[in-house]
Amino acid sequence: MNKNNSALVCFSGGQDSTTCLFWAKEQFTEVESVCFTYGQKHAIEIEIARKIAQEANVPFQVLDLSLLSQITGSSLTDSSIPMDEVQPAGGYPNTFVPGRNMLFLTFAAVLARSKGIFNLVTGVSQTDYSGYPDCRDTFIRSLNVTLNLAMDEQFVIHTPLMRRDKAETWELADELGVFDLVRTQTLTCYNGIPADGCGHCPACKLRAEGLKRYLSRRKTSNKVTH
Repeated sequence: MNKNNSALVCFSGGQDSTTCLFWAKEQFTEVESVCFTYGQKHAIEIEIARKIAQEANVPFQVLDLSLLSQITGSSLTDSSIPMDEVQPAGGYPNTFVPGRNMLFLTFAAVLARSKGIFNLVTGVSQTDYSGYPDCRDTFIRSLNVTLNLAMDEQFVIHTPLMRRDKAETWELADELGVFDLVRTQTLTCYNGIPADGCGHCPACKLRAEGLKRYLSRRKTSNKVTH
């Protein structure tokens, strides 16, 4: 495998990672995907991710990181914790899973190295996000350096959505020709409901608001064009 033309995508089957999967297919000759089970309540995302990867003709692998749910609490992994529907003042929402992206990318890098892949792709964004510290560009840059030092390799972590808000993420999906797939087949909802989801969890609200802005923008653009 040519390490310069191959990439491993951290893939959950959600809006962001699905958009990134098809972005990677445009950028690299060979693309593989890895999904993680970490005790999440909406474990259905794994089968959704598997199905989308199969349709995209992308190799798919699942890694078990369920230890994460045993050592930290989150409403995404513990059904006894009521989910925050708004971000609390002065803190992180309880949907935050401490260390999740750090572990995902670290294990992805170990897996990628074993395959001779040195491009990693993740759908994190600090433009439209839920206040998670591990979605920030400064974290990704820091981890990239750490992975390179830890394994004496030259990994590159690609974050195609880092500077895009949700409306722009919908726009990218449209440009990649997968708007309908992302809208109808992905799982973003924290309550595990595919497509438009439950409509009231933070992830669904963010997704819906972005979609509304993008469709409005696209409608205006079409009127101008015609």
